[in-house]
Amino acid sequence: MWKIGAFILVVLIATAVISLRLTPVYESTATLYVDRQEAKGIVGQESQANVPSALDAESFLASQIRLLQSDSVVRPVAQRFRLLESEQQLAKEGDQARAQDAPIVLRNLKVARPPNTYLLQVSYRSPDPQLAADVANQVAQSYIEHTYNIRIRSSQSLSRFMERQIEELRVKMEDSSGRLAQMERELNVINPEEKTNILSARLLQLNTEYTRAQAERVAAEAGYEQTRSGSLESAQVSGQGEAIRRLLERQNEAAERFAEVKAHFGVNHPEFRKAQAQLREIQSQVDATRDNAIRRMQVEYEQAQAREKMLERSVNETKAEYDTLNFRSFEYQRAKREAEADKNLYDELVRKIREAGINAGFQNNMVRIADAARPAWKPVFPKLTLNLLLAFLFSSLLAVGAAILVDTLDNTIRDPEQVSRTLKTHIIGTLPSVKNTRELMLPAKLLTAGETHVEDPSARPKDRQFSTYEEAVRTIRSSVLLTDFDRRLRTLLMTSATASEGKSTTAGHLAFAHAEQRKRTLLIDCDLRRPSQHKLFGIPLGAGLSNVLNGETGWRDVLVRPANNEYLEIITAGPPSRRAADMIGQLLGPVMEEMARGYDLVILDAPPLLGFAESLQMASSADGVIVVTRAGETSRKAVAAALTTLSHLRANVLGLVLNQVKKHHADSYYYYGYYGKYYKRYQSAAQNAEG
Repeated sequence: MWKIGAFILVVLIATAVISLRLTPVYESTATLYVDRQEAKGIVGQESQANVPSALDAESFLASQIRLLQSDSVVRPVAQRFRLLESEQQLAKEGDQARAQDAPIVLRNLKVARPPNTYLLQVSYRSPDPQLAADVANQVAQSYIEHTYNIRIRSSQSLSRFMERQIEELRVKMEDSSGRLAQMERELNVINPEEKTNILSARLLQLNTEYTRAQAERVAAEAGYEQTRSGSLESAQVSGQGEAIRRLLERQNEAAERFAEVKAHFGVNHPEFRKAQAQLREIQSQVDATRDNAIRRMQVEYEQAQAREKMLERSVNETKAEYDTLNFRSFEYQRAKREAEADKNLYDELVRKIREAGINAGFQNNMVRIADAARPAWKPVFPKLTLNLLLAFLFSSLLAVGAAILVDTLDNTIRDPEQVSRTLKTHIIGTLPSVKNTRELMLPAKLLTAGETHVEDPSARPKDRQFSTYEEAVRTIRSSVLLTDFDRRLRTLLMTSATASEGKSTTAGHLAFAHAEQRKRTLLIDCDLRRPSQHKLFGIPLGAGLSNVLNGETGWRDVLVRPANNEYLEIITAGPPSRRAADMIGQLLGPVMEEMARGYDLVILDAPPLLGFAESLQMASSADGVIVVTRAGETSRKAVAAALTTLSHLRANVLGLVLNQVKKHHADSYYYYGYYGKYYKRYQSAAQNAEG
C-alpha cells in the first residue's frame, strides 16, 4: 500500500508541476445561427420560405461544419493573423512558400453544433485571449462572406448560361410560330378542330342515312322479287294492295254469281254469258293491277338502289375528307404545342434571367452571427483540478493493476490460505524475517571430556530474552508435538525443496527450544555437502556423522553437548566424505532406531529434497517430515514437486514452515509487529527489575 500511495503521490506532484509550468491557453467562441426557413432571394421561387425535413437539416448542418473548416474560409484569417507561425506549423523558412499552395488546417480551430439546435459554435484557442476572440469572429465572418460569394458566382454563371440559351430559344420560337401560321393558311381555317367536328357530325349523319338506305333497298328488293314471282299475296303488300284486295273481292263475288247462274241457267243462257263476261273483265283488271304493282315495285327498288349508291359515294368522300383533315389536324396541334412550348420556355427564361439578376445582389440573412466571441477571462488549459483528478484516477488504476499483475504472476509461497488451496497441505508455523542474521546464532560453550554439568545457581546463565523469532519457533514446537495424537514423534526430519530456505537455522532453534523444556534432544547435521549446525552454534566441525557412517567411530563418541543447554546434544556433519553421503540413507536408518530410544526427540537437518537422494531415503525412515520454505521466494511448483515425491514415499509430512515472513506478504502476519513492541516493553520491564 505504501508503494501504491508513493507512486500516486509522485504522479500527482509531477502533474501539478507540469500543469503549473504549461502556458495557459484561452478559448473564445463565436455562435452562428442558421435559419433554414429564410428565403434565398426576394423574387421568384427563391423568395419562398423553406421548410426542410429533419434529415435534410442534419445533412445541411454537417456540410456547413465542414465548410467552416475548409481552406477557402480559414486561409484569409490564417494569413491575416499569421496563425501558421503562432501554431508552430512552419518548422523551416522554406515551409512558407510551400504553405501557400497547400490547404491550411488550423489545429486550434474547433467547430461544433449543440444537439437539437440550429447553432454552430466556432471556437479558437490561443495563449492570447484577444487573438482567440478575433480569430473566432473573423472565421465566422469569412464563412458568411464565402457562402455569399458562392451564391454570387453561381447566379452569375447561371445568368451567363441562360443568356447563351435565350438566343437559341428565340430562333426556335420564331420557326415554330411560322410553321403554325403556314399550316393555318394551308387549311384555310383558323381552328381546324371546329371543321373536324363538323365533318365528324356530317359523316355520322351520312352513315345513318346510308344504313337506312341499305335497309330500304333490301326491303324494296325483297318486295320486288316476291311481286315479280306472281304471288298475289306479295302484290298486296305493295302500294296497289288495297285496289287488288277490292278487285279480288269483286272477283270472288263474280265467281260466286257465275257459279249460281251456271247452276240455274246453264251455259247457253244469256245470264251465263253475262256473268262470264263480268268475271273475265274483273280477271283482266286484277292482272292489270298486278302488272302495275310489279312495275311500281321495280321502280321503287331501282330508286332505293340508286339512293344507296349515292349515299355510299357521299360517305366515302366525306370519310376521306375527314381522314385528311384529321391527319393535318394532328400536325397542326403538334406544331401549335411546339410553338406554345417554345414561347413559354422563352418567356420563363427571360423571367429567370431577370430574377437571377435581382436575387444576385441580395445578401440573405440565412446564416448570421448570433453571438460574437469575446476574450476569455480564465484559461481552458491546463485545468489543474481536472488534471490532478485524472492523474489520481489513472495512477491509482495503474498502481493497483500493477500490484494485481505482480501478485498474479508471483508463483511463490506467501500466504497460508494460498498453501491450503493450491498445495492441499497446511502451514504449521511461520518465522518472521530477521534483518541481522547474527541474532539467529546460538553460541554455546562445550563441555570438555569427563566434565559434567554442575547445577550452580551462581553460575547459571540468566534467562535468555525472548524474541519474536524464538517465540515463533516455540509455536512451531507446540504445533508439532502437542497435536500428535496418533503416535509419538521420536524422529523429525527438517528439509526444504531447494537450498537457502533456512531449514538448518530452523532445525537448530527448534532443537534448542525443545531442549529448554528439559527434554533430551539430539540434533544431527545430515547435510554432509553443506553443513551448517557447527556455524549456528559456533562449535568446531571436528569428528561427526561422516566418521560414524564410514565406521571410524561410534555415534556416541561424536556427541557434542553445549554447556548452556544440558538437554541438547549435537552431532555435526564431520569432515566431507563422498562415500558417507552416498551411504547415509542405508546406514542411518538402524542408527536412528537406537538414537530414538535414548532421546525424547531426534531432529535431522537433511539436505534439500530436489536434487539430493539421501533426503528421500531419510524421509521414509523418520516419524515426521517438516518442509521449510521461504516466503515470497520459494516457488510453489518446487514445493509441490517435493510434496508429491514425499507422498509417493508415504512419508508423514507434518506440514510447511514459512520462513522469512514479512508484513507485506499477507494480512495475517500483522501480529509480528505487535509482538515486537510487546517484547520491547517486556525487556524494558526486566531491565528495570534487575536494576
